[in-house]
Amino acid sequence: MSKSFDYDLIVLGAGPGGYVAAIRATQLGMKVAVVERDKPGGVCLNVGCIPSKALIDQARIFHEADMLTAMGVSVDKSGLNYKKVFLKSRSAANQLSKGVQFLMKKNKIDYIEGSASFTTAHTIAINGQSAITGKNVLIATGSRPAEIRGFEFDEKQVISSTGALMLESLPKRIVILGAGAIGVEFSYIFSAFGVEVTLVEMLSRILPQEDPEASELVAKSFIKQGVKIKTSTKALSCDKSKEALKITLEGPDGTRETLVADKLLVAVGRTPNSEGLGLEKIGVQLEKDGVKVGDYYETAVPGVYAIGDLIKSPLLAHVASKEGEVAVEHMAGHATITKIDPDSIPFATYCEPQVASFGRNEPMLKSTGTAYEKAVFPYRGIGKAVAVEKADGFVKILFDPATKEILGCSITGSEATELIHEILLAKKAELTLEDIATMIHAHPSLSEGVMEAARAAEGWAIHM
Repeated sequence: MSKSFDYDLIVLGAGPGGYVAAIRATQLGMKVAVVERDKPGGVCLNVGCIPSKALIDQARIFHEADMLTAMGVSVDKSGLNYKKVFLKSRSAANQLSKGVQFLMKKNKIDYIEGSASFTTAHTIAINGQSAITGKNVLIATGSRPAEIRGFEFDEKQVISSTGALMLESLPKRIVILGAGAIGVEFSYIFSAFGVEVTLVEMLSRILPQEDPEASELVAKSFIKQGVKIKTSTKALSCDKSKEALKITLEGPDGTRETLVADKLLVAVGRTPNSEGLGLEKIGVQLEKDGVKVGDYYETAVPGVYAIGDLIKSPLLAHVASKEGEVAVEHMAGHATITKIDPDSIPFATYCEPQVASFGRNEPMLKSTGTAYEKAVFPYRGIGKAVAVEKADGFVKILFDPATKEILGCSITGSEATELIHEILLAKKAELTLEDIATMIHAHPSLSEGVMEAARAAEGWAIHM
């Protein structure tokens, strides 16, 4: 480390991008400080990925308790105390946040509580007062739920994803604006616990970034569960009263209707936390989606990097973590790639059935005129899926007809978010579909669906 700086690296933000980058930097011999104004773990651990998955798991258990009736067991679900569900989700978040603190201490990272801002490209003020210097600075300040005019959060009636996670009691009726991963996951949670859910999406289908057949399967499952879905529909206004909310919608044919609900969850995206950092002062360039970066996620200011929700990349914790690793490896002279390959990013939605994907889907390939073929294997052909009553789903692999290169994959069904990685690893390792098809898979296992889809691509699926 140069004697002119306090640290080799100062990381702004202790979320999954920031703390992972900090730990990787120490492994590469750098002296590191992390500045965080809230809790270690960022949105993901505290009010995002982790508590939401705790709620989803408890919602699944509660919802599937009805299956015990097939065994002759009488189930009385009337005693649900949602506050206990909430507290269990908070326990998971708090445990992992403390784990992040432990990891930083273990790796001899200086953890500084406070708000950070640049005074120069290499000088960071803490709470506008004391300052520290760093040879490199990594900005990993994340994002917050996006607001839309007329539907501003009060976190009482009109709530964000954060507000939804902090509810200690369930509403009777909820309207959810936005049917991306967040809106769909909360639709599953609330519906499974018996809440009347209406899911509203401006585009023509829910999960609009996913495979159309995946969207259709999830929609059918949700409708069967009691969720009301309104696609190609705009929310026009929201009128509040002490008793309830009145949300006016406009459907695809221009017809208007007013829904009455106890809560309105707005899940229409996120806004980067770029304000108050003094970025303009040091010459960091901003664009519509946040901070502009080049190779290795370095900004226009040498030695200043930005990652995660702050830049134009998928708003995913694992993406932020990998971007942080790429950035610090470049700082330390160990760079192997300049940026993440977009086709190598796994996407996961943790509803029931789960949805997972990577690479390009059919609409994307068609829009670019790319030649492709597809192999689809249904979950109903997987022995274990039938045995455990999880036969709704499919594995779809898209591939180049000439070279058999894997172009993309979508899995919808039980444990899809785990299964996706076998095919992604095969793509990353430049394996062929034949390699997957001929590898022995345990029977019975859901992963046999991956094997059979690869065999279908080769023209010899056994169980279809």
